[in-house]
Amino acid sequence: MRTLVFDGRTGAAGDMICAALIAAGADPAVLDPVRDALPVRYAVGETEKNGIRATTVDVLVDGDDAGDADSDRGHDHDHSHDHEQDHDHEHSHDHDRSHGHDHSHDHDHGHHHETDATRDETHAEGAGVHRSYREVVALVESMGLPDSVESTALDAFELLGRAEASVHGTDLDETHFHEVGADDAIADVVGAALLLADLDPERVVTTPVAAGGGTVEMSHGTYPVPAPATTEIASRADFRVVGGPLDRELLTPTGAAILGAVAEGVDAVPNLAVERAGYGAGAADFERHPNVLRALVGDGGRAESETDRGRTVGGGLVRDDIAVLETNLDDAAPEVLGGLQETLERAGARDVTIVPTTMKKSRPGHLVKVICKPADAEAVAERLARETGTLGVRQSGASHRWIAEREFETATLRVDGADHEVTVKVASTTDGEVYDVSGEYDEAAAVAGATGLPIREVLRRAEAAVRERLADE
Repeated sequence: MRTLVFDGRTGAAGDMICAALIAAGADPAVLDPVRDALPVRYAVGETEKNGIRATTVDVLVDGDDAGDADSDRGHDHDHSHDHEQDHDHEHSHDHDRSHGHDHSHDHDHGHHHETDATRDETHAEGAGVHRSYREVVALVESMGLPDSVESTALDAFELLGRAEASVHGTDLDETHFHEVGADDAIADVVGAALLLADLDPERVVTTPVAAGGGTVEMSHGTYPVPAPATTEIASRADFRVVGGPLDRELLTPTGAAILGAVAEGVDAVPNLAVERAGYGAGAADFERHPNVLRALVGDGGRAESETDRGRTVGGGLVRDDIAVLETNLDDAAPEVLGGLQETLERAGARDVTIVPTTMKKSRPGHLVKVICKPADAEAVAERLARETGTLGVRQSGASHRWIAEREFETATLRVDGADHEVTVKVASTTDGEVYDVSGEYDEAAAVAGATGLPIREVLRRAEAAVRERLADE
């Protein structure tokens, strides 16, 4: 499976995503529909970040003769707007806007002012009409884009629009974009959708994305990073955000919206036969952290179901990223222990084990061990504490487990002229080799009760039927 992986350890921004996609093999020529629809052009160049050669993408006002000079300078300013990190410049513009509530998007395009006056003359930052959500949708729909590209771009803008509407308590149709409704922001979102379609991966994933830290100054006051709109988008997206590694704003609303529209969240880079790696540069330079977004393209990483999320293929079994929680109990009532399996599963637990043990002063007690996904660990730990009254829950060092691929088959048994169904679990390795077939006990018990057959005979017949069917395939 051809998979694209974004590795956002120092954040993400709209232009950085475009640059990373080009560096990973996408053809910049596919950006022509944006150039045809808007008075802008893309300047693609290279720079170096902490010893890493990275691609830059800058959106310039069409026909500006100074654009080539920008390209020659390597775009260290590149409107990695986002990245960045010149909040004193970017957010100061919010005070002059009639719709200051849109500030949370402004940092996507407000970080180039640290250069000089000529930069404002050449860069498309904030250029063009500032549009409402509906106007942006109409513009995108007028570009004549392929259906998949149009859908991706509109999904990203809907995330942006709903985030703004939620933060400010407005209706989606009434939402007005400022910086992200300007020409260069539209060029970033639609450009990323076009470049992604050119790469044509079967699956797109992203590791947890660094949001940064500290605070940002906006027209309504000082806010913690990530900004309100970025936080709202992240709550609607599939990927996770993490704080740091710097007290700077590293993830912008535009970057979050693009990733939210196209990527599944994974806990780590999956096992991948890497064909190409590309780096999209941000504007700022950090002492110890290369300010780049990495994109990896290669074969590996099967598509995952909701319950499989976070797994990666490896060896004969599947790697499943997990957290293991533990607590010791010396005064839990039997009724509480008996109900833990159900209550903790509702909070996200995948497995609950309760082991009798001897505690201090030779008192009898119980060790409760819970397996869950890392993203669910906090919620499961809180529920465990509330249910049992424990004063602490440990998270052990285990980071993953190796599990079988699991499928479920239905075996139909005919007994005395009547058909009865039993679900059978089929366990296999990642290459499809079946090594265990096991009938579901509760269903077999129900069939046994209805037919008078022993439960073990029902299980034997159901498992044999499935084995025979698999052998014929």
